[in-house]
Amino acid sequence: MKLDLATEALASVEALLAQAIASVRARVSEGGRLSAPLIEREQRAAHGLAWLATYVEAIREMTAYALRMRAEGRFGEIEILLTRIGLGEYCAQIFGGIPMSQGEILRLADFGLDEAQVAPYRTAAIAQLIESGNIPETRASLASLIERSDNAATIGDPGLDETFEAIRAEMRRFADAEVIPHAQGWHRTNAYIPMEVIEGLSGMGVFGLTIPEDYGGMGLGKVAMCVVSEELSRAYIGVGSLGTRSEIAAELILVGGTPEQKRELLPKIASGAILPTAVFTEPNTGSDLASLRTRAIREGDVYKISGAKTWITHPVRADLMTLLARTNPNEPGYKGLSMFLARKPRGSDAEPFPAKGMSGGEIEVLGYRGMKEYEIAFDGFEIPAEALLGGEEGQGFKQLMATFESARIQTAARAVGVAQSAMELGLRYAKERTQFGKKLIAFPRVADKIAMMAVEIHIARQITYFAGRAKDEGRRCDMEAGMAKLLAARVAWAAADNALQIHGGNGFALEYPISRVLCDARILNIFEGAAEIQAQVIARRLLEGGN
Repeated sequence: MKLDLATEALASVEALLAQAIASVRARVSEGGRLSAPLIEREQRAAHGLAWLATYVEAIREMTAYALRMRAEGRFGEIEILLTRIGLGEYCAQIFGGIPMSQGEILRLADFGLDEAQVAPYRTAAIAQLIESGNIPETRASLASLIERSDNAATIGDPGLDETFEAIRAEMRRFADAEVIPHAQGWHRTNAYIPMEVIEGLSGMGVFGLTIPEDYGGMGLGKVAMCVVSEELSRAYIGVGSLGTRSEIAAELILVGGTPEQKRELLPKIASGAILPTAVFTEPNTGSDLASLRTRAIREGDVYKISGAKTWITHPVRADLMTLLARTNPNEPGYKGLSMFLARKPRGSDAEPFPAKGMSGGEIEVLGYRGMKEYEIAFDGFEIPAEALLGGEEGQGFKQLMATFESARIQTAARAVGVAQSAMELGLRYAKERTQFGKKLIAFPRVADKIAMMAVEIHIARQITYFAGRAKDEGRRCDMEAGMAKLLAARVAWAAADNALQIHGGNGFALEYPISRVLCDARILNIFEGAAEIQAQVIARRLLEGGN
């Protein structure tokens, strides 16, 4: 594969993106300034910028991966095919149509660009990548290599060093032995993930992965978090998500906590002695956190919490709530919000919330089980004044925003793990199932599905690692985190859908794990910021001149 073609193509699509941004900016500006009403009116074009920028970033990361792997002598046949097909397909979609969802295809004309304006960017390098990339021969070659692979979980070198690969191997051994054999049963019975599994995760340091060693953690970075989250989610998204609550709580405390809060809580979170839950969302607000109405009224040495929360994950068995509430009713929007580190006793199915002033009911869900979702009502629930994060009111939204990058990077990694699980299930079934005298894998459209799953998982993994590295380097990466989450969530849903299609009618049966994986995949485009919210955040950064 000629990597100079990839470099030339990258320059073309980067220039095309700049042209698209300029065109949309002109349509959503008034008096030289961006106009929120105009951005809303032109929402398709604005959100389309987010998708185009994500594809450009994907091409950039595929190119960087290929150059790096070739320099290290690790750019083998599978890696070449993954890159070649991916580059060709994403270039083709940029110029032909990017699927923002199943029924929304973004065209360059949506940016106000006509053919004459687009033509200079459709260079010879672009044409050659498209003509030689995602074609029947390359897909067949990749599918053949995948079919002959001893382990579908290691298709293609992800490009990590020995330390990360050792972490991956440890998590995979645990997942294969302690999670995969039981995940379908937990899902079908809507059972909690057993405490023995949680204790096993704790013993491996999952809950303290990114907490500094001074506070009892492992002091690793976000790329390590990605590897762990991916491998555990490959086994069962519920297990892969157990660490999310600890990650959010720890980052909130690290960023905004007092020295006392850090000393008291971080070691207990790292060890798994404290299981946290995030209590942010309210009925009828969704992503509109500025409209939160739950009140926190100070009376002497305590705050009394009153209001309703919803879609709270794993609250019954949690010991600590990171709770967002309004401390100043006279301050509208974000400025009146404060974050609390609210302790609570663990409950059970029989008595979910054994605490005065707190009650709730379970929300039954299609997937993402194992921790259980709840609606919670607070009626004078008391927490000590020293539970106010950082000891200062009005900082809650700012403190929460500081965690969004990590949470979205981790969600992207969970999505990669779910997609990987779907591909493995689809491949296994295609190799075992015989129809019309042949294994399913022998039919080109089945093989094509598996090949494209592998390609897009590879792309999503690389862009997720890129976001993780940016976070580890201390750079602002809200745009990169949003891109990783936006793409990986779509890849997970597509992989689950295609893997179920390979199963045919059996995929619709509850006894087959792919039915669970499909349900689990669907939530990834919604939580930690719905796809539309991700696109809005990315679009604003692009239009404001972010890079």
